[in-house]
Amino acid sequence: MLSFIFLVLNFSFPFCSLTDPVCFWRIKDKNNWEGDKEVDCLFSIYMEQRCMKNYYFSGNLDKQLTLMNIHLISSLYFAMEEINRNSHILPNISLMVNIKCNLVNFPNYYCKNQRKYIIVLTGPMWLLSAVLGPSLYMSGTPELYYGHFQPLLNAHEQFPHLYQMSFKDTSLPLAMVSLVVHFRWNWVGVIISNEDSGTEFLSELREEMQRNIVCLAFVSIITIDAISYFKMADNYYNQIMMSSAEVVIKFGESGSVCHNWIGSQLWVIFSLTPSMGLLFFSHKYTEMSGFKQFFQTVHPSNYNDEISLGKLWWIYFDCSLSSSNCTKLKDCSTKTLLKWLYRNQFGMAMSDISFTLYNAVYAVAHSLHEMLLQHVDTWSKNDGKELEFDSQQMFSILKNIQFINPAGDLDTVYDIFYITDLKNQNALKVKIGKFSGHFPCNQQLYMYDERIEWTTDFRQTPPSICSSPCSPGQRKSPQEGKAVCCFDCNHCLNNEISNMTSMDHCVKCPDDQYANTKQIHCLKKVVTFLAYEDLLGMSLAVVALFFSSLTVVVLTIFLKYQGTPIVKGNNQVLSYVLLLSLIFCFLCPLLYIGHPHTATCILQQTTFAIVFTMATSSILAKTITVVLAFKVTVPDGKIRWLLASGAPNFIIPICTTIQVILCRIWLGTSPPFVDGDTQAIHGHILIVCNKGSVTAFYCVLGYLGSLALASFAVAFMARNLPDTFSEAKYMTFSMLVFCSVWATFLPVYQSTKGKCMVAVEVFCILAPSAGLLLCIFAPKCYIILFKPEINSLHKFRKT
Repeated sequence: MLSFIFLVLNFSFPFCSLTDPVCFWRIKDKNNWEGDKEVDCLFSIYMEQRCMKNYYFSGNLDKQLTLMNIHLISSLYFAMEEINRNSHILPNISLMVNIKCNLVNFPNYYCKNQRKYIIVLTGPMWLLSAVLGPSLYMSGTPELYYGHFQPLLNAHEQFPHLYQMSFKDTSLPLAMVSLVVHFRWNWVGVIISNEDSGTEFLSELREEMQRNIVCLAFVSIITIDAISYFKMADNYYNQIMMSSAEVVIKFGESGSVCHNWIGSQLWVIFSLTPSMGLLFFSHKYTEMSGFKQFFQTVHPSNYNDEISLGKLWWIYFDCSLSSSNCTKLKDCSTKTLLKWLYRNQFGMAMSDISFTLYNAVYAVAHSLHEMLLQHVDTWSKNDGKELEFDSQQMFSILKNIQFINPAGDLDTVYDIFYITDLKNQNALKVKIGKFSGHFPCNQQLYMYDERIEWTTDFRQTPPSICSSPCSPGQRKSPQEGKAVCCFDCNHCLNNEISNMTSMDHCVKCPDDQYANTKQIHCLKKVVTFLAYEDLLGMSLAVVALFFSSLTVVVLTIFLKYQGTPIVKGNNQVLSYVLLLSLIFCFLCPLLYIGHPHTATCILQQTTFAIVFTMATSSILAKTITVVLAFKVTVPDGKIRWLLASGAPNFIIPICTTIQVILCRIWLGTSPPFVDGDTQAIHGHILIVCNKGSVTAFYCVLGYLGSLALASFAVAFMARNLPDTFSEAKYMTFSMLVFCSVWATFLPVYQSTKGKCMVAVEVFCILAPSAGLLLCIFAPKCYIILFKPEINSLHKFRKT
């Protein structure tokens, strides 16, 4: 598994601890030098009222000779040389320093002839400062901590004479999460040291991660105790290697995290990781242009009286000693300079720890200068002797110095660097961005993406995610018991879309829109209805007009031959009423075809109900007339009067009036209206007439069905009566067709959607109407037109 290491320079670097310069921003040039070991160093600063010679500044360069020590001590000497040469700061007074490495105990007293230190600069590991704090306080010596900010050292009750040069990295968690989000990483591991600073950082990091939906793959808390660490080393390693995270954030002291995981042999197991490079944050500071020149020009030939500097060249550059004078070197070119140790240009740049130390020396110098101005008359008489300062007064002045900016505000600005090809000695450090905490939200991170050149295996940004992003058209489905960054991808439901990757929820399209095939966009639905232009609508309209015209023809024939026995013998008035009703029945479907309007929706249902009621009531009246005429063998006067007066004809207005009342109630409560059916046809909005009150609609149909059943029952009773033209049989068959059509209408109507539903309604109007017309009137028209000899009074009486 590949692991991409994401690092932050909040590890305090002890001067004598980085024996393997691969840690974070140093590239290893060769194996560790024998004798290097992890220790802390402190600087004790004192003063003499005289100018110092150049050889003084190389006096301690041979102490614990590691590249890190040389680099940071050089930064200290560089600052002191600038101050000692500056006539405006401590004129005629020189700062001197005593370097102590691998210090175990520090005396809390001074001997009579022992030099008293003005101030002690401790660090960069905070533990050294915490241990020395009580002793320094008892001796009255102020302590200035130049390492990274440590919350424990901020307890003024416990460390009253300790001052921290560094400020708290309040924006660091936000800066790191912002960079993680920029690279679209959401699955990262975290390695911290088991200290209060690590715990506090982890808490703040979690909050920023939750706000930006970044998840922790694992949290590895590295112990700072060396014995405990080696016992747990395999567990730490397995936890990191077994994780699916490709990005790891590190935060902690160098002695626990940096040294063990970067500088020790355990790091070699991550053989592919160095080739991927690493990222780190560094406090932004002003580049000291003179530092490189100072670092590049130092040479033992310039300091003939300094044994330590000669020893340094003898160790690193294979120079031999002179047989006559062991302090002089031979076979050592003047072009061989200290910069040779740093083959990469960034190795000679001032690091953030070096810059903090540089500022610390200047802070001490300015404090001393202020005290000198306050006691100029007293100290002017010292005449070359060591100057004695009130340490308490100096510490009070030191606390009032503004280190950040004139306003005293903290500008949390970080430079972001990327180091490529860690396994190669020609590695490069490239500044790829910066983070400014005081900028507005969403403008704090600025990246130079064009400067990032991922290694050969990763020409693109290496991913570090728990689950692959869900494609558009899908939604995230959380995995039970796992972080929110771990999810499955499920397709959106019908008519839902997701037009971005990894959406939590799909968005339902509005009713007038529908999702496309990929469920990425909502498309406008097409408005449709059963139009005359449609083949189905045109066919139904033609059929309706045909049968209505045919009914008109039949009515015309009956009117023309109204004096013939076949017309008179079949209740002439009821036949005319039935034919007129059928004409309107055939014309009703035209109200169902075309764009619906409120008027047409109301007329559809009421016209259909009323004209069909007239038609069925006409059939009922005709069948009752036949039954009364033939079933009553000895009719009395009342029955004869009913038949003679045409009382059965009153069935039509009575039945029709009841239907009209039902329709008025329907229209008065919940009338039909124009509605859009968005579900019937995919991608279409079907404009239909909503029935309004479904109860009223089925009451109307129920009443109409009752009339049809009654007509069928009466006609069935009269089917075998001795009628010359067998009208009872024809009515029975016609009502059978009528009832059969309407019996199948309800289930078909309920299961049909879209235009077909309208077509079913039209068919259920045309089919029973055509059945009545053809079954009742077709035989009569045939006799009238083609069998006139039968249609005569003589033939009628004979039969």
